[in-house]
Amino acid sequence: MANTTYDFDMMLSNAREAYGEELYKMACEGKDFVFTYSDNVAPSTKAGQLIKEFPDRCFNFGIAEPDQVGASAGLALSGCTVFAQVFGPFLPLRAADQIHTDIAYNDVKVRLIGTHSGVTAGGGPTHNDIADLALYRAIPNLTVVVPADAGQCCKFIRASMDFDGPMIIRIDRAGSPNVYADNDYELEIGKAIETLEGTDAYIISCGSNLYECLMAAKAMKQKYGASIGILDMHTVKPMDNDAVLRVAQKTGNIVTVEDHSINGGLGGAVAEVLCEASYKGNFKRVGMPDEFAVLGSTDDIYHYYGMDRDGIESTLVKMLNLGK
Repeated sequence: MANTTYDFDMMLSNAREAYGEELYKMACEGKDFVFTYSDNVAPSTKAGQLIKEFPDRCFNFGIAEPDQVGASAGLALSGCTVFAQVFGPFLPLRAADQIHTDIAYNDVKVRLIGTHSGVTAGGGPTHNDIADLALYRAIPNLTVVVPADAGQCCKFIRASMDFDGPMIIRIDRAGSPNVYADNDYELEIGKAIETLEGTDAYIISCGSNLYECLMAAKAMKQKYGASIGILDMHTVKPMDNDAVLRVAQKTGNIVTVEDHSINGGLGGAVAEVLCEASYKGNFKRVGMPDEFAVLGSTDDIYHYYGMDRDGIESTLVKMLNLGK
């Protein structure tokens, strides 16, 4: 089990900065890849430094996401490993055809780094990226990972260098707390991490929501003596079905938490696994309901829809019949 920041609060990290830092390190090490990007890459970031110092391998596509994804596929078909940073809210919707036909159908080595995912973009419902996992899960050949924090994002960037086939790396806007206290843990694509052991219930989550899950588990222990485990399902596709069934059989109480619509995302994927295994325990999805989000900051939206630590705690209390 990995060492977490379970006992600490708000150790901020920035996956949107970290991916560029790792790519820059890899370029300095002599690793052979190309980088395509959109206009929102700031010159002050490490990705900006990569562009400045390695201009021959970096290509700016402005705000033409479909063109960028299609060209990335072309570069990969010519033999390149491609990392493509795309503004997340526009990646799955504007470039769906290119992801499906150019990237996935050709099964090429393109890593689509979707930033500002979930409701973290700050631009309201038009910029909320809440349907992407549903699309990605239905497209063959795609591997989909959702890093929990900046350190894990770097691990995925480096691991993806030698990974065959296309990959989606889904990260949030920035400024999320660290889940893992250090990077001294094993990360395997397609294998969930038991971030916290539990005996009463398990939360299955991914991405920056994982930290709120940790805080909810901490509150459940302090207030009710409940032992809540957490499974970091960092790879949404292919999902670690064995891990899902193991923790479901262990406790009989499963809650999924995600920054995505409850339709077709992580919760839907877990539900499919449980249903096909004839699971008879308790199950609840926490995420965006089937509506466009209210306007507000990310924290306000999380709280409004019960996706923060308080909402997760409330869901667990009801499931376990506590607090009466």
